[in-house]
Amino acid sequence: MDFDFTQLFLYIPGLVIFLVGGSAIRKDRRMKRLGACTEATVVNCPHVVKKDKQGNEVYNYYNVVVEYPDPRGGSERQTIKAPSEYAVGQQVKLFKDGDKYTLVEDEEQPWFTAWPTALGGALMILLALFQNQGREMLAMTTLTVILVGAGAVLLYRYFGLKNRGLVKIEAEITGVFTRQLSKGTKILRDSKFTYYPIVRYELDGKENIRMCKINDSREKAFPVGDTLTLYYDPKNKRVLEQSAKVSVAIWGGVLLAVGLLAAVSLIAELVVSL
Repeated sequence: MDFDFTQLFLYIPGLVIFLVGGSAIRKDRRMKRLGACTEATVVNCPHVVKKDKQGNEVYNYYNVVVEYPDPRGGSERQTIKAPSEYAVGQQVKLFKDGDKYTLVEDEEQPWFTAWPTALGGALMILLALFQNQGREMLAMTTLTVILVGAGAVLLYRYFGLKNRGLVKIEAEITGVFTRQLSKGTKILRDSKFTYYPIVRYELDGKENIRMCKINDSREKAFPVGDTLTLYYDPKNKRVLEQSAKVSVAIWGGVLLAVGLLAAVSLIAELVVSL
């Protein structure tokens, strides 16, 4: 019997998802190992680019200068190399790992966290294996578990976020950060850009600057002076850019319903076969 190489492609989605989840797990463990963090403020962020004689980039990074309070009541500064730009005045978290300092952005928590993502990827690999082996009952059972699990996780995350009592914060757009994705060529005539709003808001009597993660490909999507709604999570003391989305609950309900219907079908098939 000849081996069908197209069967290998069935493993790719599961492998990718498993690797993404595994990477997130390692990042979570690293953050726990680093322990306590210090709130710091970006005071400068020069762009460093060095090219060789052929015009190829050798270095391309940002020297992020941050300032943070020291135990004696004064302040200290650290310069840290980072791959992305930060807005001057932006509040960041500074972790100390031995003699080195690490900047960590206040990221939005994904709808599928590390462990569910890794587990989902592993189940998708199993699903591909059972499909390739022609074991239809096991493949259907695995797919049912994936659907029910994904739906349950989405609903749990939606209601968990909805019940946190998020407080709306009206932030003023003070600027726009432009990131170039590609340059125009003979084939692609126009250069591609992505625009990120830089906002200013007040929290607990303190002014904060934030370069948001939300973005748009339209240059005038975030007019300076307009307001942008952020959400403060009093439980975790974090500022979020998005609240609980009804669309997430709808998708979670659909996946859960389909998974439960598949489970009923499996049970009925088992009863008939007995």
